[in-house]
Amino acid sequence: MNPMMAARAYQAVQGGGAALPGAAGEAGAAQGPGFGELLQNVMNGAVEQTRGAEAQMAQAVQGQGSLIDVVTAVSSAEASLETVMAVRDQVIQAYQEIMRMPI
Repeated sequence: MNPMMAARAYQAVQGGGAALPGAAGEAGAAQGPGFGELLQNVMNGAVEQTRGAEAQMAQAVQGQGSLIDVVTAVSSAEASLETVMAVRDQVIQAYQEIMRMPI
């Protein structure tokens, strides 16, 4: 997270002051999903990928699935987990930057 984004986040939390150039929340701007909703979607996607991989493995053990399907599902679940970990790392880094800002 760059310092400008951290400043915008801090300003949004404080709820005031002059608007920063390019800041979100301008009048008439289309609002997308909130930050919490985005995190929830990422987590739900990772859980679904993991469940899909488990289902593929169970089918393969029972002799009903192919090894290629299992490898593909596990690889997809691994990529989802890595995405969740990257998002977590970025959230922690942003929090730490905000906490270091002078008041």
